[in-house]
Amino acid sequence: MRLALTEEHLRLRADFDRFAREKILPYAAEIDEQEQVPRHIIEDLAQAGYFASGLPEDFGGIHEDPVLHGLMHEAMGGASASVQGVLNVHHMAASPIMRWGTAEQKALWLPRLACGSHTAAFAITEPRAGSDAAAVETQAERQGDEWVLSGVKKWITCGAHADVFVMLARCPKGPTVFIVPADSPGLKRRPITGLLGCRGYMLAELVLDQVRLPANALLGAQGFGLTHIASVGLDAGRYNLAWACVGMAEACLKDSKDYASKRTQFGSQIHEFQLIAQMITQMIVSVRAARLLCWQAAHARQEQTESAGLDAMIAKYYASTTLNDVAAKALQVHGAVGVAAGSPIQRHLRDARIMEIIETSTQVLELMIAKLDRAAEMEDWDD
Repeated sequence: MRLALTEEHLRLRADFDRFAREKILPYAAEIDEQEQVPRHIIEDLAQAGYFASGLPEDFGGIHEDPVLHGLMHEAMGGASASVQGVLNVHHMAASPIMRWGTAEQKALWLPRLACGSHTAAFAITEPRAGSDAAAVETQAERQGDEWVLSGVKKWITCGAHADVFVMLARCPKGPTVFIVPADSPGLKRRPITGLLGCRGYMLAELVLDQVRLPANALLGAQGFGLTHIASVGLDAGRYNLAWACVGMAEACLKDSKDYASKRTQFGSQIHEFQLIAQMITQMIVSVRAARLLCWQAAHARQEQTESAGLDAMIAKYYASTTLNDVAAKALQVHGAVGVAAGSPIQRHLRDARIMEIIETSTQVLELMIAKLDRAAEMEDWDD
């Protein structure tokens, strides 16, 4: 596995970092306070082509290289977890359309998603169906040439903003996915505010009251919505979030090193104190280890190996738990300065807690990783 960045990687990473530093970071505190991503940032993301990242070039996409796609999410996460979340759910929703969409669906939606004229979101979670997505209660009933959806979705990232949803519902044959335009008659949004972290996610509850969709709104086959279609989006989300967590942890580390080299106590810069040096050393090692796992996941996606899904889970699991540890250490390094209103460390610490919940919680990932690894070992024994 090649771990060195190519010249193209280095050039585009510099572009990603510059964009994040100039277009996002100055507004990160405002996004957190106002609980929404300003329209001008959405437009800047579209103009930069970031909504198109990971999509096929035939439909206007760019950065099909998983490493470039990951580096982009890393840079966005380091500047604002909320902005990265907008891109993440957009790419999560686009991924199953790429994989399972008909030629008609791809031609209709992918160019719009790539240019950013339409933003997308991924709608699975419900009031009584979170990690147990198979328990989805939103009903989809076939009536003539139409599908009729009724139910409630909750905690939908970008639910208050997205133009189209890739949505899981239940039909007689089991969980099934539909492409649902946000302006569909009968669909109402109720914004959710006051979150602990990722306050700019623009979450919403979606209420579907007899929402009628054409027959071609069905994505993939009936009954395969969770095992085949939605799983593609969740896999993309885990991969993207792993890189974002590395970016957030790197931001905490950089701020901590800068602060420790300037802050003086007892006549010395605090980075000279052994316990401060120990925390920073642990942060350095943890961030590097998390980045290497992201590289491993990128390599598996590039080579389309059987372990690609498992590698993304492992990367997301380790990067998100590492981020929480790094953010906590960063707060200790900063002391009272870190808990002050508007502090980037305070924001990263709150955002970090969300990373262990979304796109499969830490505890569910522990079950899944152990199960999948055990299955892989048994296959090796059979060989």
